Amino acid sequence: MSLKPVGLQQRLITALVLFALLVALVFLAPAWATIVIVAMAILGGAWEWSAFLHHDRRPVRAAYVLLIALGLVAAWSISANVESFSWLLLGACAWWVIALLWIMLAPQRGGAISAAVAGVCALVPAGVALARLRLEPNGAALLVFVLLIVMAADVGAYFAGHAWGKTKLAPQVSPGKTWEGVIGGFIVSVLVAFVGSRWLGWPTLAIMLLALGAAAFSVVGDLIESLMKRHSGLKDSGRLFPGHGGLLDRLDSLTAGVPLLVLGLLKAGLIGAALAPGFSG
Repeated sequence: MSLKPVGLQQRLITALVLFALLVALVFLAPAWATIVIVAMAILGGAWEWSAFLHHDRRPVRAAYVLLIALGLVAAWSISANVESFSWLLLGACAWWVIALLWIMLAPQRGGAISAAVAGVCALVPAGVALARLRLEPNGAALLVFVLLIVMAADVGAYFAGHAWGKTKLAPQVSPGKTWEGVIGGFIVSVLVAFVGSRWLGWPTLAIMLLALGAAAFSVVGDLIESLMKRHSGLKDSGRLFPGHGGLLDRLDSLTAGVPLLVLGLLKAGLIGAALAPGFSG
């Protein structure tokens, strides 16, 4: 499938503007402001996700957003040390393995309850992970690095898929996604990990392997949103960003890739200082 120049131009402009705003916010604003923006993004994603439950019942959708908000507060409270934070991230990773099995074995099964549970498992741990990462020493750079690794997989998959994509990845869930796109996403994500790890002075091979796993998880996150759309009969989760769709279309890969990436960094001892007793920032 070929790209239409107008659509590509609109997509690139939107992506560049969003990335510039993101970098400016993370590096220039205080940590608390970034955390507020993360929370707002997650709750905005929760509103769009609530359409997968009952798109025409606003009270139900508002209640779901409130549920996600309470989930964020609860998850933040119980993840105040390295061990509990690790368990939260491990639980998120376990969910994404279950999600992969769902996609592979029973993509036709679903409903409002399963969509509600999936949204909690997707949005809450990722939001907490991003917020806690910003509180780390050098947290601004770490947050941008983690986001770039997962975003790179999305960008690489988009362009490689449109340029060379032929072999369908999951035709029952998302007919447009191809194995060629996935491989392109892996390559770009690993390249970003290579450059970033050298910049941060981290073990290059370990970070590249971790990026590869996060990129693989990000594909599952993308497919789960596609599955939710199919079950609910919705074509798009939203139209907030020109050329990109809704907020969920920017968050879906992050919700899956970020928890694995942050868990790996935590287990490797590369982050976690902000969770140590007595840390004051």
